Amino acid sequence: MDRPIILSILGAAALGFVGMLLLMPDPIDDGVVRLPWQIDRDESGRTQVFGFTLGRTTLAEVRKVFQEEGEMSLFKTTQTPARFAVEAYFEQVYLERLRADFVIALVADQSQLEGMYDRGLRISQLESGGKKVKLDPVDAEALASFPIRSISYLPKTRLDEDLIEQRFGAPARKQTEQKTGIVHWLYPDRGLDIGRDPQGHVVIQYVNAGDFPALLAPLEAASAEHAVSE
Repeated sequence: MDRPIILSILGAAALGFVGMLLLMPDPIDDGVVRLPWQIDRDESGRTQVFGFTLGRTTLAEVRKVFQEEGEMSLFKTTQTPARFAVEAYFEQVYLERLRADFVIALVADQSQLEGMYDRGLRISQLESGGKKVKLDPVDAEALASFPIRSISYLPKTRLDEDLIEQRFGAPARKQTEQKTGIVHWLYPDRGLDIGRDPQGHVVIQYVNAGDFPALLAPLEAASAEHAVSE
């Protein structure tokens, strides 16, 4: 290939890269370390990550940092009696120049959520059999003052096992979902579950240590069901 053509291709590639940087939103720079492996506890033992404290930081404070409202959804389970959960989904958030989606679950009384469900604008059926409701705008706004219960972090970058151990340390144990091949790296004392599929996609879940048994329960139930079926 001729040298002028090579230079032209390289120049176009460089311009494309510069264009991507110009389109990338400005990273959040407020002096707070917001790395996914930077996990601490406050004086009450609550998990602190991304500059948020689980059980204390409100949805309004998360919105201020992420600079967007997030998509609110309320879920109703199939169990008896039914349980309700509410969460906010934030797409393509840049923290420390790392791009990821966030799912923020909130602390809320079941009676409050049941009332919001009854006032919902539209109900969708989920594959699991549960239901998802689009909240009334008044209820969605009221949730801004609710504290966050958990954070699910979905990075766009695939992570290999060596990098996970380098950044997060060795887990207390690992557990594999037999149906999917997803391996869960479990850190009960830190309220941390890193689920990694065979292709390297990960979902990182953060809860307070006291909520870790509830986080682990569906995984344990699936393992027990698989053992019975063998």
